[in-house]
Amino acid sequence: MLNALEIVTTVVVGLMVGVEFSVAFVMSRILNALPGDAGQLGHAHGGRMLGAVMPVWYIGSLVLAGAWAVAGGDRHGAGLVVTAAGLLILSVVMSVLLLVPINDRNKTWTPENRPADWKEQLNRWERWHYVRVALIIAAFTLLVTALA
Repeated sequence: MLNALEIVTTVVVGLMVGVEFSVAFVMSRILNALPGDAGQLGHAHGGRMLGAVMPVWYIGSLVLAGAWAVAGGDRHGAGLVVTAAGLLILSVVMSVLLLVPINDRNKTWTPENRPADWKEQLNRWERWHYVRVALIIAAFTLLVTALA
């Protein structure tokens, strides 16, 4: 049963890393290059769509890593799993405090109601997102290493 938990946790966190990496290094670049208001509208739509899914994914990943840390506490690599869970906690806290407030504003913006500093706010979100991606990549790496 623990082996299944290890594999499911690693796959779920790995998929989350892939999505968030794609958002940071592919989708944002594409949206930022679109002409006129299309990029901002795309960011708003992405914020609504992923904003509904990612909280479940982040909390689910954290719960899975925590369960693995508890269930496998006496096995080789337990410290790596605990550290990975700590990084996932940090990514959730960072999301709630820094990224979600910007996303909640962004997902309601239209060309008619967006604030004058909307680009600066999206740039701030992207900078914090890079840090979050680094955290979850580190957590994923630790989980994969714990499997070895």
